[in-house]
Amino acid sequence: MPKLTVCELFAGVGGFRLGLERSKDFKVIWSNQWEPSTKTQHASMVYENRFGNKNHSNLNIEEIATSSIPNHDVLVGGFPCQDYSVATSLKNSKGLVGKKGVLWWSIYRILKEKESKPSYLILENVDRLLKSPVKQRGRDFAIMLKGLSDLGYACEWRVINAAEYGYSQRRRRFFLVGIHHKSNLYKQLLKSNAEEWVLSNGVLASAFPVTSTNQKNQISLSESMLQLSKTFNSDGKISPFLNSGLLLNGNVISYKTLVNYNGPFQNLKSVLEKDKVADEFYINIEDLPKWKYLKGAKKESRTTKEGFKYKYSEGSMAFPDDISKPSRTIITGEGGKSASRFKHVIETAHGLRRLTPLELERLNGFPDNHTKLEGITNTKRAFFMGNALVVDIVEKIGQSLLSKI
Repeated sequence: MPKLTVCELFAGVGGFRLGLERSKDFKVIWSNQWEPSTKTQHASMVYENRFGNKNHSNLNIEEIATSSIPNHDVLVGGFPCQDYSVATSLKNSKGLVGKKGVLWWSIYRILKEKESKPSYLILENVDRLLKSPVKQRGRDFAIMLKGLSDLGYACEWRVINAAEYGYSQRRRRFFLVGIHHKSNLYKQLLKSNAEEWVLSNGVLASAFPVTSTNQKNQISLSESMLQLSKTFNSDGKISPFLNSGLLLNGNVISYKTLVNYNGPFQNLKSVLEKDKVADEFYINIEDLPKWKYLKGAKKESRTTKEGFKYKYSEGSMAFPDDISKPSRTIITGEGGKSASRFKHVIETAHGLRRLTPLELERLNGFPDNHTKLEGITNTKRAFFMGNALVVDIVEKIGQSLLSKI
């Protein structure tokens, strides 16, 4: 079989490419990485250093003509998720109309304008997407599915927590596999029972087995994208989109599924460097009280800038982190010396310390020192990993897609 050619959008430091190209049957022939909020394009620098700058674009994807992107078999991308991220509250997320959420439409535009459309899509986002925005839960995802359906794609999706399938980080992410009607795999899908495809026969179910629960929703996306934008789930109570599902010919069937995995499990300890690391990662004794306060439980009165008083409470977090379990999710603010509730802290023979960039890379399945480059700080390297995906998840999805083809 000839290699499947891949277009990698919103490439970051290359997680999709690493996962797919572990198989010799995928080849990235064009990539794009552009960060609108920074003058120096650090992620693109790392990408070019690791993969070369041939057929790599470091320009705003919104301004790139579709005609300049070569035809390809598979389009992949972890399109910007800041508007849905757990770093911001759901009520403040702007969904598809947000500053960076709008970049979804760059994917839609490319697919729409491509005369020879890619046969397959693999897209990644935070699971917040399934229930955004707060006043019309699931509306953004409904618009996306409708757009893809209009372009001739069937889509299966799943929310996958890497740790539940044996990996060393509790990282929950949404993955979507699109299958164009011109492909042979689409013909297989038409012959299959929809429920069996989602629960056992599909690309995602074959890679990451599940069992079903009694919870199932069926949704018709017969209205236009504009009408869906105005009226979808207007009562805003609960999103109809569950953690697994299938879109076929404008109809959606969605299931709440449970993980079915019996293999080995990795933990935080498995990625740790064995020797003493650089002094910058160790916590100074004088800073310990602040770390303990931020990690601890709180019930206290606070006052907003406008003078409004309110009661604030939160539970305690493990301090230090339990290295016998998978790590918590890496966030973009993982780097830097300042005390934080969300940064990882481990206990070692040399004292309490934060995780190193190499350890963060390992938690996402990247090669050691993938992001190490002159001019790239350790804080920036941690930021990259907070934005990245778990490479092994992509690898397994790619292998499953190949097996189906």
